[in-house]
Amino acid sequence: MVNTLRAKFGQENVVASDIKKPTLEQRSTGPYVYADVLNYRALEQIVVDYGIDWVVHFSAILSAAGERNPSLGLNVNINGFQNVLELAKNHKLRLLSPSTMGAFGPTTPKDETPDLTIMRPNTIYGISKVHMELLGEYYCEKFGVDFRSLRYPGIISADSPPGGGTTDYAVDIFHAALKSNRYTCFLNADTRLPMAYIDDCITGTMQLLEAPAEALTQRTYNVHACAFSPAELAQEICDQHSNDFAIDYEPDFRQDIADTWPRTMADLAARNDWGWNPVFGTSDIVRTMLDKLEPVYKPSSVAQPTHRASELPSAAVVGH
Repeated sequence: MVNTLRAKFGQENVVASDIKKPTLEQRSTGPYVYADVLNYRALEQIVVDYGIDWVVHFSAILSAAGERNPSLGLNVNINGFQNVLELAKNHKLRLLSPSTMGAFGPTTPKDETPDLTIMRPNTIYGISKVHMELLGEYYCEKFGVDFRSLRYPGIISADSPPGGGTTDYAVDIFHAALKSNRYTCFLNADTRLPMAYIDDCITGTMQLLEAPAEALTQRTYNVHACAFSPAELAQEICDQHSNDFAIDYEPDFRQDIADTWPRTMADLAARNDWGWNPVFGTSDIVRTMLDKLEPVYKPSSVAQPTHRASELPSAAVVGH
């Protein structure tokens, strides 16, 4: 995301941030600052010092990680977002903060889940994201904050390591296929979930970020690219990589989380309002992931990733 923003708006006009030490490349391609979303004053200084106008807020503790450490999840996802939202109000910033299909719950319709429906999640991650959506919309209506959000499906990337999410299997499986031609999945074979490739995710995020406010009929949008189960993904890997690829199933606590999420999401509003139009289907994702990761497991080759591992969580301005 940072690279995409810099390519469009100029390297010096996009401030990347994280709580991790930057790589040499990150330091050399534009401004990079330490930013803890739990420290309002430090965030405010960055906004003032750099003349920030837009904030893309990716900081979050994801679904599985949040169940392992609920207090951390609540602190980062709720208090961190509150700090960024106050910044947006006080400094008249445009704020894009992604939500998730995890904001839906066990009583939500599973197929073609609409933008507006029952939202009763039973995970810390989902609860905190519903809080984010509603508070963002409140600040928009009450204080005029230009808040925007899109509910990501599972995001698949060859360049980002798994980040503690329930859909991590859809990244892990490619590494396992190339290393050992076998994978043990923590979800059941028939657990179908919405997914998207990272390039579509970044394109869609940019589209919503840049859309004129008058084009938006709502402030939070579903986005859906494709949907598959572990068994369906494994079959695609067999077809495109190796007929001998084998998958075993040992569901753990993440199965309970996945069971509360949609199988597919309706995203007509995103398509109509700001042009969401994903191009990667399941077969495209498998082909792209294999092409990108195969060089990693061949010592004589050097991988040339398009996006960096820290790119998505770093955000455009604030990351944690």
